[in-house]
Amino acid sequence: MKKEYVALVGLSALLSFGNPVVAQDWSLNEFQKEVQMVMDMPHRTDEDRARDNNRNPVSALDFIGLKPDMKVLEFGPGDGWYTKILGPLLKDKGELYIAYRKEWLDFLDPLLKEKPLASVKKLPVDINWSNESMSFIFGRFELPVRDVDMLLCIREYHNFSGGDRMVFNKQAFKALKPGGRYVVIDHTRRHMQKDTYENYRREDPVDVILEAQAAGFVLDKSSDMFYRADDELRYEVGRKTVAGNTDRFTLVFKKPI
Repeated sequence: MKKEYVALVGLSALLSFGNPVVAQDWSLNEFQKEVQMVMDMPHRTDEDRARDNNRNPVSALDFIGLKPDMKVLEFGPGDGWYTKILGPLLKDKGELYIAYRKEWLDFLDPLLKEKPLASVKKLPVDINWSNESMSFIFGRFELPVRDVDMLLCIREYHNFSGGDRMVFNKQAFKALKPGGRYVVIDHTRRHMQKDTYENYRREDPVDVILEAQAAGFVLDKSSDMFYRADDELRYEVGRKTVAGNTDRFTLVFKKPI
C-alpha cells in the first residue's frame, strides 16, 4: 500500500472519530488575529462586513502601529465603522476618544451603548459643514485632549480647506505625545490637479505631506496597500465605476521626541 494512501486513510479515520483538523491562518500575527476576532463580533452589521475586504483593517491597523494599550483619538468617526473595531480593541488596556461635532457624535449614542463600546469617550469639537464649499467650517476648533499615542484621520482630510488644514494639523501636533503617530488615509487625487466636482473628495498626498511637515511632523512611513490600478483618479469617489474601489494613500507621521 502506498504511503500517500495510508496517510489519507489515517486522516479519514481521525475525522470520522470526531477529531477534525482545524485550519489555522499562520500568516496573521497575534494583533491581527485580535482584530479579526473583533471584526467577527455581533455588534457589527452585514453592511460593515461588506466593506471589510476593501478597507482591510487587519493589515491597515497593524501597519500604522496600533497597539491595544494605546490612547487613541479618532477624528471623524462617521457612522462608526472604525469605532466598532477600535472600541473593543482598546477597551481593556487603552483609551479611545472620538472627536466630531456634538450633534454628529450624539447620532452614535445607540451604538456606544453596546457593551464592547462602553468605554469610548465622545469629544465634541467646534466644527460645522458648508454645502457651498463642500468642506468643514472651523469655529474655535480645539482638540481638548493631550498625551495621545495615535491620532487617526481616515477619509476626512479632504474635507479640510484653506487655513483650516494648518489649524487641524497644529491641533493634532498638540494632542499627541512626543513620538506619537498621526495617521492620514484618504482617497487619492492626481498631484497638482485643480479642484473640480469630480475630485472634491480626493486629496493630493504630496500636499498632505508638506502640510503635516509644516506643522512639525516627520513622515515616518507610507503604504500602497490601497493602491487600485483601475482607479484612474478621474471620477468622484461615489460613482459606480470606483465606489468601494478607490485608490487611497496611507501616511504615518510622527511627532518628534
